Amino acid sequence: MKLTIREEQLNEAPESFLHHSGWALIHDRRRDVSSFVKRLGSGFYPRLHLYVDSQNGLVTFNMHLDQKETSYEGGHMHSAEYDNELVVGEIAAIKASLGIDSGATKTQTPVTTPDSSVSISKPQYNQSNFAADLAELKSVKPKTFWQRLLGL
Repeated sequence: MKLTIREEQLNEAPESFLHHSGWALIHDRRRDVSSFVKRLGSGFYPRLHLYVDSQNGLVTFNMHLDQKETSYEGGHMHSAEYDNELVVGEIAAIKASLGIDSGATKTQTPVTTPDSSVSISKPQYNQSNFAADLAELKSVKPKTFWQRLLGL
């Protein structure tokens, strides 16, 4: 899912904004590309993955959910979901932290005009549902050493 904003809507560099928003910078040495990730658990996967592109005074955030690492040679780099509710919710959180009011709901179709300050490629998701879903994910407690050892 993509979110495009004007550079002047950011008070700092996009990389700095994302760092302050809890995103970690990673660099893929094989493709020589830098991107950002936000882990959803204690392991590397699942995680939110974000690419940033700045061109012609516009900043584009391209986000997807990586469910797992690539499982076979020659396949895609990952198993990604671009329209997952977590992705939509995180785009809404970025917009909220920038003070951008989308006003869109699931039933509305987004409209992008040349003079529009924000364009989004999917309908907006209700952020209150995102918070409930995220709280449910965080409420699952990891097993203790003994539970893992004994298979409980």
